Amino acid sequence: MSSPPEPLREVIARFGLSASKALGQNFILDRQLLARIAAMAGSLEGERVYEVGPGPGGLTRALLDAGADVVAVERDRRCLPALEELHQEFPTRLTVIEGDALNVDARDIAGVGARVIANLPYNVGTALLLDWLSGEWPPWWLSLTLMFQQEVAERIVAAPDTNAYGRLSVAAQWRSAPRIAMRLSRSAFVPPPKVASAVVHIVPTDAPAGVDAKVMERLTSAAFGQRRKMLRSSLKQFPGALSAAEAIGIDLQRRAETLSVAEFVELARALS
Repeated sequence: MSSPPEPLREVIARFGLSASKALGQNFILDRQLLARIAAMAGSLEGERVYEVGPGPGGLTRALLDAGADVVAVERDRRCLPALEELHQEFPTRLTVIEGDALNVDARDIAGVGARVIANLPYNVGTALLLDWLSGEWPPWWLSLTLMFQQEVAERIVAAPDTNAYGRLSVAAQWRSAPRIAMRLSRSAFVPPPKVASAVVHIVPTDAPAGVDAKVMERLTSAAFGQRRKMLRSSLKQFPGALSAAEAIGIDLQRRAETLSVAEFVELARALS
């Protein structure tokens, strides 16, 4: 029977690591909590998992222990020796790539049919999510299980006519189903961040017929770009949007935050 893994606090101390504020890092040291996060995507036995920002490898080990084959992208080269040590333990099931997740081709690296599970660096989380939600559909990923600041997580799952509802909500909901799977207090991290966090689990759904993803991106960007303004003002820079909205019965005196996801889909379809 193999011995239990070394406590993460000792791994971090042995390699002289500390969380970098500039890189948006906050480490989770509780291995039981990391195992719970790894389990949120269902059984990982034989599954391919793409991880961004593994840091000292706490979640990475939890994914490997759950039976996954992991591809991890890490830009902080201070963490690479700890990850290399983990690779020596799992030589056929862990691939570590040094690089910036914003600049790598995740589909090419992870392959179609991978699951994305990551404690995302806070400063790039939203940009990565929008990238993974864009493009062709069905996407290359089977599910996304991602750690965000709680405020961002609530924006992803927000309902219309609430303060949190916006472009990110529509992007996440028009052809996928997001839910908050776990909320974490500040004390779960080292160092504790200034805000609480949450894990969001997202699965793709069927894309509405006749809707161009690029049109949806442009539409929501225009609509929420001037959030407090009526649609009559916010959509006037989008050619054809005002007449299309009127044609399907959307009152131009409404604000973007009052439109349902279904109404955005209908309007995007008319403009596609």
